Amino acid sequence: MSLISHINLKKPKVYPSLFPVHAPIKAIKLFLFLLFSNTLSIHAQENLNKSDSFVQLAKTDEMLHQRDIIDLFRTLILQKKTHIRVLYSKAKKRGLVHLSGAPSPSYSLATSFAANLTLNAAFHTANKDTTKFSSVLFSPLYTIQKQLVLPIQFSIWAKNNRFNLIGDWRFLTYPEDTYGLGSLSTSNDATALDYHYIRCHTFFLKELESNLYAGPGFQFDKHWDIREINTSANQVTDFDRYGYQSNSTSSGIAATLVYDDRSNSIHPQAGNNFLDVIIRQNLTILGSDMPATSLLIDARKYFRINQHSQNILAIWSYNWITLAGKLPYLDLPSTGWDMYGNTGRGYVQSRFRGTMMVDLEAEYRFGILRNGLLGGVVFCNAQTYSAYPSNSFDRILPGYGAGIRIKFNKFSRTNICLDYAFGLNGSNGLFVNLGEVF
Repeated sequence: MSLISHINLKKPKVYPSLFPVHAPIKAIKLFLFLLFSNTLSIHAQENLNKSDSFVQLAKTDEMLHQRDIIDLFRTLILQKKTHIRVLYSKAKKRGLVHLSGAPSPSYSLATSFAANLTLNAAFHTANKDTTKFSSVLFSPLYTIQKQLVLPIQFSIWAKNNRFNLIGDWRFLTYPEDTYGLGSLSTSNDATALDYHYIRCHTFFLKELESNLYAGPGFQFDKHWDIREINTSANQVTDFDRYGYQSNSTSSGIAATLVYDDRSNSIHPQAGNNFLDVIIRQNLTILGSDMPATSLLIDARKYFRINQHSQNILAIWSYNWITLAGKLPYLDLPSTGWDMYGNTGRGYVQSRFRGTMMVDLEAEYRFGILRNGLLGGVVFCNAQTYSAYPSNSFDRILPGYGAGIRIKFNKFSRTNICLDYAFGLNGSNGLFVNLGEVF
């Protein structure tokens, strides 16, 4: 389950003030808008004064040709048309926050039905031409299984990208299933757990040279009131074999080296590269139950397949390895427990777990409508986890699927991502994000 992984299951409520008896006409207008909006935007550009500096700005950003959900809402529901000069002057204003998100009912493999509020704020702290997009994601969730998730993830860029503050903070009350260690577990191995969890991962990076950063971090993970549910008195699970703990704490310092030439992490472009290497040392002096050393390598590359196309092939390698010592069971590498909960589409969160994790994913992103409102993806992934105590990799776990992308905010390039994925042994489900999966 991604922390923001969900799908709307209910139709929106019908409000008389917004949808009068002319609603079928508005539906036809919506279809025509999608079909012809690219042509309409070209005519709008041609009618502007050619000497106007705004036209040059619009050509640079290619925004005159773009449409998003906000455009549809203003045009078709509110029936408002803000002059395009006003929209662009606001969009280019330094410090303007572009908000994306909404409350909704939701569903995921890990949470079942839930109430979700996903908010994404994208902004520049300084001149947009010299400073990367900063982003803050807040997506509280409450489910019918009495799971409560309160996450905040952020990446804040200082002026001219000299510093970068990164955070992944969460509080969870989280009943879930665990399936044991290694890649050979089956759905019959599921054991129900209940626990509370606080995560506080924070990094402060300084620019060494263009796009290359390094800095210290502090990573704190605490689980408490951990309970196995509905297990028989003589049943011995992998959780028991590994070392049952009703409370666990991992607290340590970290060092990270990052190469990141993405101007917008919400929507990377062709030619972008990202590499994040983190070494973490848990220390008893900082409160850890036991010392341990781990390594995380997160690498991403974005290719343009054809120079005449905006389509992108994105590659993601995510590797999480225990180098020394012993991590608490719930802090071991596991499916869907990366920062944004996106690894291993096709499998429920926590489906696989081990002392070491290797994950490789690929996604082909293509446009469907020329106005940018609608796009699509096809993707595949392969992951494997080490067994315990042998540390052997016994099996590769494939996943694959397809999805659509709906432009929510064209200025921040934020997409709503709806994917349907399949894994082994009938595992399948819907996975939804606000912003690209990677």
